[in-house]
Amino acid sequence: MSLRLYYHPLSSFCMKVLTALYEKDLSFEKDVVDFMDPVASASFTEVWPIRQFPVLRDDARGKTIPESSLIIEYLDLHYPGKAQMLPADIEPAFRARQLDRFFDLHVQVPMQKIVTDNFRPEGQNDAFGVNECKKKLTVAYGILEKELSNTVWATGDHYTMADCAASPALFYANLTVPLGGEHPNVSRYLDRLMNRPSFARALEEAQPYFHMRPE
Repeated sequence: MSLRLYYHPLSSFCMKVLTALYEKDLSFEKDVVDFMDPVASASFTEVWPIRQFPVLRDDARGKTIPESSLIIEYLDLHYPGKAQMLPADIEPAFRARQLDRFFDLHVQVPMQKIVTDNFRPEGQNDAFGVNECKKKLTVAYGILEKELSNTVWATGDHYTMADCAASPALFYANLTVPLGGEHPNVSRYLDRLMNRPSFARALEEAQPYFHMRPE
């Protein structure tokens, strides 16, 4: 088996890649990265010295691919499997990339800032930064409410890389800053994402680790 994914089940960006892999129904090895384990940490550092996951290692092609969006595009190029995560046509593919970046940069990033603030040493929390990120999430919800008004998936009728990104982004963001009744289109979209078998599988695999996530 040539593909190996270095990841952690609780990571939103790793869930994004897992969702794509499950959509494609590809065979791959899983390597859970545990930075608290010196041996596992050193092993991962050799693979990717930046020490951020997810990272895909393709031994057959001698390639190491970091970053969730790049991994998904790499899989589309070399391991399409049962589903392509980017449309073949240029314009729809651009739209999928555009929304992929939106979910990563404007939903995932502020959500992670809010959550990771809980891990700061006592007295070193960033209350102002957290509040600003909550505002950014609310703005992002408002934009998505309009974008998702007449669509099944992010870019239309077809499930794409953008939906892989949206799944963990909106799932965790809703736990952090609830969507509420003023975002019905986004809420219905999140329900569809949650019921997609690929993401439901990734979410189920993360459940044993949910106790590690701060409230």
